[in-house]
Amino acid sequence: MGGGDETRLSRRGLLRAGLATIGAAAAAGCSAPAVPSAAPAAPAAATPRPSPTPTPARTGPATEIERAGSGRPEVALTFHGAGDLDLARKVLTEFHDRGAAVTVLAVGTWLQQYPDAAKMVTDLGHELGNHTWSHPDLAALGEAGIRAEIEKCRDRIAALTGGPGDFFRPSQAQHATAEVRKLAGAAGYPKVLSYDVDSRDFTDPGVTAIRHYIAAAGPGSVVSMHLGHPGTLAAVPGILDDLAARGLTPVTAGRLFA
Repeated sequence: MGGGDETRLSRRGLLRAGLATIGAAAAAGCSAPAVPSAAPAAPAAATPRPSPTPTPARTGPATEIERAGSGRPEVALTFHGAGDLDLARKVLTEFHDRGAAVTVLAVGTWLQQYPDAAKMVTDLGHELGNHTWSHPDLAALGEAGIRAEIEKCRDRIAALTGGPGDFFRPSQAQHATAEVRKLAGAAGYPKVLSYDVDSRDFTDPGVTAIRHYIAAAGPGSVVSMHLGHPGTLAAVPGILDDLAARGLTPVTAGRLFA
């Protein structure tokens, strides 16, 4: 074979080898599984935050109410909420067991001292309201002090129950001043709850005297009473008997003024 033939054979061999190499590489490329691109990580779910307690809507000056004019044979027994918790529980349980509902205007420091007090009141079917944070003489305070007393108790009630309570009652006074009514309204209370009958049970006058004072109540009356006094507990059965004998039903203040 001449040199030209050898040269042509060498070129053909090289060409065959090259084609074989290319084919092997192509075959390898088709058979290898494609590696998928990594999927983007899903964003982490946001941790839900507890819903803040809603701030009560501000209103104009609160209206003071002390006696309902519906004519229904109902009275509201309303309690200053403070004092020994076990004694308070006995008073409120006595009413509950007799089918009567009352309104407890709680002092904020009492709710702070006894965190279960608010739940006890509502679990027994009674109504809860605001009677200032520390029960001071509001007339001796300036505007900032009155506002703080109302709002601090409001916020404590809201933290415990989810709402501010239905009524505000000023401390150490039967009636609210114009300034107190203005600040109560600004704090979200459209009604300031006064009373027309004072049981004077906080003076510990004895069961007979307490029943005598409450006998002044008539249809629509709001009666002021106090937890934390043994004489009040002792008087409860007689009070309920007296009201029943006169055809009067004890209800919450919210029901009385509905």
